[in-house]
Amino acid sequence: MKRVDDFRLKFGNKEFVPIMIGGMGVDISTAELALEAARLGGIGHISDAMVTDVSDRRFDTKFVKNKLQIYKHNIHNSDKSIIKFDLGALAEATRRHVESTMQAKKGEGLIFVNCMEKLTMNAPRETLQVRMASALDAGIDGITLSAGLHLGSFGLLAEHPRFRDAKLGIIVSSVRALQLFLRKNARLNRLPDYVIVEGPLAGGHLGFGADWAQYDLATIIAEVVQYLRTEQLAIPVIAAGGIFTGSDAVSFLETGSAAVQVATRFTVADECGLPKKVKQEYFKASEEDIIVNTVSPTGYPMRMLRNTPAIGAGTRPNCEAYGYLLDGNGGCAYINAYNREVALHPDLKTLSVMDKTCLCTHMRNFNCWTCGQTTYRLKDTTHRLEDGSYQTLSAEHIFKDYQFSVDQKVALPEISQ
Repeated sequence: MKRVDDFRLKFGNKEFVPIMIGGMGVDISTAELALEAARLGGIGHISDAMVTDVSDRRFDTKFVKNKLQIYKHNIHNSDKSIIKFDLGALAEATRRHVESTMQAKKGEGLIFVNCMEKLTMNAPRETLQVRMASALDAGIDGITLSAGLHLGSFGLLAEHPRFRDAKLGIIVSSVRALQLFLRKNARLNRLPDYVIVEGPLAGGHLGFGADWAQYDLATIIAEVVQYLRTEQLAIPVIAAGGIFTGSDAVSFLETGSAAVQVATRFTVADECGLPKKVKQEYFKASEEDIIVNTVSPTGYPMRMLRNTPAIGAGTRPNCEAYGYLLDGNGGCAYINAYNREVALHPDLKTLSVMDKTCLCTHMRNFNCWTCGQTTYRLKDTTHRLEDGSYQTLSAEHIFKDYQFSVDQKVALPEISQ
């Protein structure tokens, strides 16, 4: 019976344990979590979501405060089009986060940064280019393009000196999305180094519509693998979404995937950035507590816990400090929903907005509890303690359980004293 450790992910002449930890923002996939993956010979991700805020918390910078100071006169204005990010500050925040992580790296593994196209920041192309280029400048091993088709993202990096030596990959949820990406970038003569195929059971934003339940990861993987073989393209395919055990991973590694990307089980790792009380909410969740809704202003369906505080919250838009989801015209679906409720209930002190949520504020405060479909199984990976809480696990324990387990078994950690 094979184990994940019987396989290796190959980039050129280098080999890695075929386990990649997904890039969960905002700072849920922390540097500490990514560093453990790299130390153990796999691949870890940090996320550049709301990187100026992450820098403020990690390095005591004042990027968010300074931006708010500039635009605070606009707080009560429903028009947010004047709000812009300082590209120099964005570059510096990215470099700080990446450099600090890379300087601490040990082991033979790699660390990538997850870059969401849907973080449009009222200047989609300019801000994405700065985020990616600054990460490369700071020494990141690779960039994973997520939350969008990224048809122009390679073009934004084409003149960067590391464009052809850094690992660059993309997340897709269909063979058609991959075909569009490859066709658009054919003129650059630069293929992605890897393709992550994310299925409908993944956490957070989904690359599917309301019919997500009609799809399954194994079928999409087979279609992508067959397409790449037909086109004679030797691009490693990485399976993601709903892979809960080492045996689950092996089933994909035996059928054409070069590696797996996993995240849900690491949300309750000691190194994960979620607060302890939120990790307990993940442990306690039942299968019925996991829902897919459309409250994200991005337009993508999103999987989260039913009791997440972000649902129904009537938070005043805080774009003057944040504003990461402002589109190229300074608009956001949550602003529209909030203003609608204000107009309907002008005398209410506490509003409730049910159809959209202020994703920036709630993700920053860890009040948007996005999760994978298998979150309800987390309680079965650990011990329930005398006080009723669940014991968190080390990232190393979870990683090695994926790497060495067989027969759908999950190794429990030693009981903490």
